[in-house]
Amino acid sequence: MTQLDKAVVLITGAAGGFGQELTRQLLEAGSQLILTDLDEAVLRERVAVIQRQVTTGEILACFAIDLSTREGCEILYSQVKALNIPIDILINNAGIALFGRLDEIPHEKWERLMQINLLTPMRLSALFATDMIARQKGHIVNIASLAGWWASPGLTAYSASKFGLRGFSEGFFHEVKDYNVKVTAVYPFFSRTPILQCERFGSFGKNSYDFPQNVATDPAKVMRATIKGIIQNKLHVFPDASAKNAHLLKRYFPQILHSINNELVRRLKGGQGK
Repeated sequence: MTQLDKAVVLITGAAGGFGQELTRQLLEAGSQLILTDLDEAVLRERVAVIQRQVTTGEILACFAIDLSTREGCEILYSQVKALNIPIDILINNAGIALFGRLDEIPHEKWERLMQINLLTPMRLSALFATDMIARQKGHIVNIASLAGWWASPGLTAYSASKFGLRGFSEGFFHEVKDYNVKVTAVYPFFSRTPILQCERFGSFGKNSYDFPQNVATDPAKVMRATIKGIIQNKLHVFPDASAKNAHLLKRYFPQILHSINNELVRRLKGGQGK
């Protein structure tokens, strides 16, 4: 069991929808948090709102760092090391999405997505795992997505990053488990967070529609289930019913998802053929 009370937790993407819920719920659990996002002013503003409502736990530091580059990841590692406080749990939560047919998305856009969604968690995990292995204690959590199991049209780059994150999590789990370092990968369905309003491009973007809010999941409930999975040291966590059911369809009835994808493509093409 991973203990949260007094645990030092580093959360990336802390100003986002999942990041705010992780901050709130981990403070309620008594954790000590180090938070990072792109805009420190926005991050501190959102943290202040949470701290007016939650009086337990502690915010140790807030850092504004662009983690889309190797240099940014190394800067974060150096700044955390300068605090001289060992990290018990690293939560790789930062991520972005893009919607469109891959060839119609500017290459620099989807390449940056791959950096943030896949290479950043890998870089940070490699840096902080060295210390965790030395201490024989630690837990790395990667917030992936159901898109790491089911690649839908319009989200090819996003799905590629999350498929990669799933593979990384599985492989790294086996590499560090003998050192008492845990790895957890989380696969939520589409949730009511700002990522649903991602940039859209090309013909798919023109014909796409807003994801139904009544279908999207509650981020508070999703992160509550995520934290339960972390405590239980689970490798794979499907934190909502939609993710669990879609995962089972993918494993046992893949032809159903294939038909769904065909229908999505038809709609994205304006209803013209398949």
